[in-house]
Amino acid sequence: MLIPVIMTGGSGTRLWPLSRKQFPKQFLDLTSEYSMLQETLRRLEGLECAAPLLLANEGHRFLVAEQVRQAGFIGSRIILEPFGRNTAPALAVAALLEAQRNPEHQLLVLASDHVIEDVPAFQAAVTQASQLAVLGRLVTFGIVPDAPETGYGYIRRGALISGEALSACNEASLELGYQVAEFVEKPDLETARRYVESGEFYWNSGMFLFQAGAFLQELERHAPELLACCREVVSTLESDADFDRIASEAFARCEDISVDYAVMEHTSLAAVVPLQAGWNDVGSWSALWQLSQKDDDGNALKGDVIAEQSRNCLVTAEHRLVATVGVDDLVVVETKDAVMVVHRDRVQDVKTVVKRLKDAQRTEADSNRQVYRPWGHYDAIDGGERYQVKRIFVEPGARLSLQMHHHRAEHWVVVSGTAKVVCNDKEILLTENQSTYIPVGAVHSLENPGKIPLELIEVQSGAYLGEDDIVRFDDLYGRCQS
Repeated sequence: MLIPVIMTGGSGTRLWPLSRKQFPKQFLDLTSEYSMLQETLRRLEGLECAAPLLLANEGHRFLVAEQVRQAGFIGSRIILEPFGRNTAPALAVAALLEAQRNPEHQLLVLASDHVIEDVPAFQAAVTQASQLAVLGRLVTFGIVPDAPETGYGYIRRGALISGEALSACNEASLELGYQVAEFVEKPDLETARRYVESGEFYWNSGMFLFQAGAFLQELERHAPELLACCREVVSTLESDADFDRIASEAFARCEDISVDYAVMEHTSLAAVVPLQAGWNDVGSWSALWQLSQKDDDGNALKGDVIAEQSRNCLVTAEHRLVATVGVDDLVVVETKDAVMVVHRDRVQDVKTVVKRLKDAQRTEADSNRQVYRPWGHYDAIDGGERYQVKRIFVEPGARLSLQMHHHRAEHWVVVSGTAKVVCNDKEILLTENQSTYIPVGAVHSLENPGKIPLELIEVQSGAYLGEDDIVRFDDLYGRCQS
């Protein structure tokens, strides 16, 4: 059985200001009407595989669950990491869980933020890799390079794994793979040119396929302490109807290490299957420009944009009109709380802007103005020293937690829909243009009992307006303090 394992972590700061820590690029619809995570799920359609297993950050749990639900992948398992520990511990936990069912089950390890344009070619490579995995090989997918690239690690192929070897698993296949001769770090430009000219090197995609048991055997051989830690993690896993939660204390003892460093660079069972399927990790704004549809002047435009005498630009407008005049080779990105302008040759330096924001402890580094919650979302539209204004959207049937605040009062005005409000011992229904007041310290909740989304304006006032000034007493989404 083939089990897709999808890694949904990562902060995607190279695509700031669209992609941020709390809403990174894998959840954005950058290249189609679907998010990158949903596109990853969609390219599984047609493969004979079970429901996917997703590895997610605790803070993204409701984003992942909702996007998986929208994509129609019912029965998916979501494992929550309390913090990042790189790919080796995450995949060890996935392999241990699957080996409990059957150690011969194959794990297809995919990142959630890659673009693959030729899905049939991708699926053919997966089938080829599956044949090698039956032989106990740990297979990685090597991207056939079309140019010297200094931003990727490389894989040098070794001896051919012949069709005769593949026939051992009763597959009369002509598809072949190669032994891995070596993994090499990101090269300089001249070295990258030699790699591409030789025809022996592939870009390291970070995608894998192997039997759960075979991977664990090699992990035992090359990283036994890590495997022991991950066994403890699995033994302390807490599960509910929606998620499997990894305990922080046990996970903290796991080494922060990639699967390449822990296993793939040491095992003699590594194999590589060449993949030529329009792969791109969308690691920069220039990469997104290359992937996007363009007008006759080479401009990739999204949103309310006027490009006059502008060439080879990427312009994204989320919230208002953006106009460019007489400019070339620029990336212009407008969001509700930030505007970025950068030359396409300097997009790798966006990370320095994010660092400066973090050093200044500015919220724009990590969070968007629009924040998603399991019940809907809110948009912080204005704020000052002792007040904050939000537009709140609550999905039909959803309810915010029963909660109270120590330092702020709230005024709610319904714009559309119906609100069911609990405030201390009172319960009221509010409709369009009606309002209510929540005093400091009042125990309250908000629910949308209707069939259309509820929109309201919330005005907060008080000495402290932080999101951590919430004491939850009852919550549908498991967020109450223990």
